[in-house]
Amino acid sequence: MKLRFVAAVLFASLCTAVLSAQVAPAAPPSASPSAYGGGGQRGGRGGWGGGFGGNGIAGTVTAVAADHYTIKTDAGESYTIHFSVNTRILKQSIQHERGAGGNAPNPGGRDRGGPEGMGGNPPQPLKATDIKVGDAVAAMGEVDAAAKSVGAAVIVQIDPERAKEMRELQASFGKTWLMGKVTAINDAKVALQSSVDNAAHAFVADENTTFRKRREPITLADVQVGDMVRVEGAVKDGVFVASSVTVREMPPAGGPSLPREGAPVPMPQPR
Repeated sequence: MKLRFVAAVLFASLCTAVLSAQVAPAAPPSASPSAYGGGGQRGGRGGWGGGFGGNGIAGTVTAVAADHYTIKTDAGESYTIHFSVNTRILKQSIQHERGAGGNAPNPGGRDRGGPEGMGGNPPQPLKATDIKVGDAVAAMGEVDAAAKSVGAAVIVQIDPERAKEMRELQASFGKTWLMGKVTAINDAKVALQSSVDNAAHAFVADENTTFRKRREPITLADVQVGDMVRVEGAVKDGVFVASSVTVREMPPAGGPSLPREGAPVPMPQPR
């Protein structure tokens, strides 16, 4: 399982759910800029990437202690996830929107059960003891790649069904859907930088492409450099041709803040 990919897409949908549940947002106290995507030593591997705000890591729990979990990432690295009473430990409830005839969700968007539409319910709180060895988890907070540790503000237990769907999404990313920030527009060709895989992508629009923002129809001329977009379509002759493009609303400063009670846990200091 490519849990690094799972972390990026899971956190995108989790932020939407947390904000829609009206959890009071606030900038975490005493958090260095590098801990939230600003580069430096703490911009650790498996980061959530630009546009979602914050760094994180994901993996499978291999050990549980009173104040930390040990996980193994998809790259085979062991990380220590530190938590405290201030850490929010959550499980994302899954609510599918199925198509006609009970078909499985189409991994394309909110209205089709895609990366933003996999969870229709607010995240459910868990106790630290609810996380067990073998669980897949994603942690957001202060990542120290050198020390292989995370001071977690939020820990999310990844539902096995969700993880399966994420694998399916991973397989179809770049083939049937894209998501990223617009970096250039040249006639009908739009370049993106995606935080899903931290890579550049591009798509072209044709006469059949539809554009939307705030559920209202727009045109390609309304799309601007810096917009975050979700794109559905297909690859034709080596080119991704968009069937629909949705401009996503971005919170101030490029990403949602951590919940007020979810400030990163201070890293243990070496003695």
